[in-house]
Amino acid sequence: GFTSGNHIWSKDEALELLGDSTNHLIRPQNYPEGPGSGIDRLHVGAYSLAVLNLQGQVFMAEGLDNPFTALDEMLKDPLVESAHAILVDFHAEATSEKVGFGWHADGRVSAVVGTHTHVATADNRILPEGTAFITDVGMCGARDSVIGVDKDIIVSTFTTGRKKRHEIPETGTMILNAVIIDVDTKSKKARSIERVDQTVEIH
Repeated sequence: GFTSGNHIWSKDEALELLGDSTNHLIRPQNYPEGPGSGIDRLHVGAYSLAVLNLQGQVFMAEGLDNPFTALDEMLKDPLVESAHAILVDFHAEATSEKVGFGWHADGRVSAVVGTHTHVATADNRILPEGTAFITDVGMCGARDSVIGVDKDIIVSTFTTGRKKRHEIPETGTMILNAVIIDVDTKSKKARSIERVDQTVEIH
């Protein structure tokens, strides 16, 4: 399955993909109604995983519903309630909002994984009521870049004040940021969360 964030609306092709649930591509649930959903259900063998997608409000687009109360409603969905584990991708800018969201979700979901900033944080932990949490999982992209974009272009933008078209390096040293979460499928609570930080050469 694939979660997303504020850039999901940048390409028209995404709207077509969101309209077909078999693509397992979801968008933040707290956007105004439109194509797609913020909930997906994945099956691995005999187990099921509910994947939820929400976006923060602080320093982000206006017009979004409150993600905290949106989560409360999403947890009532039968697809979510009956899953063996529940993972939330919270796509947000402010670390304080992400941490607060983790506390709000603690004990009610298996994991809250923050995304959006492209910079991995080192605060992975199991919260007191059993929810695995990390403020930001990081990114998959060029190591010698500015959050995945050609570094020279971004530095030029900062030094001259003139924006240039973003270019994404496709070769060189790449970083892979991820987390591995172990969940007790009976209680839906997390046992552990480990960070993955690897580099790979792509030619």
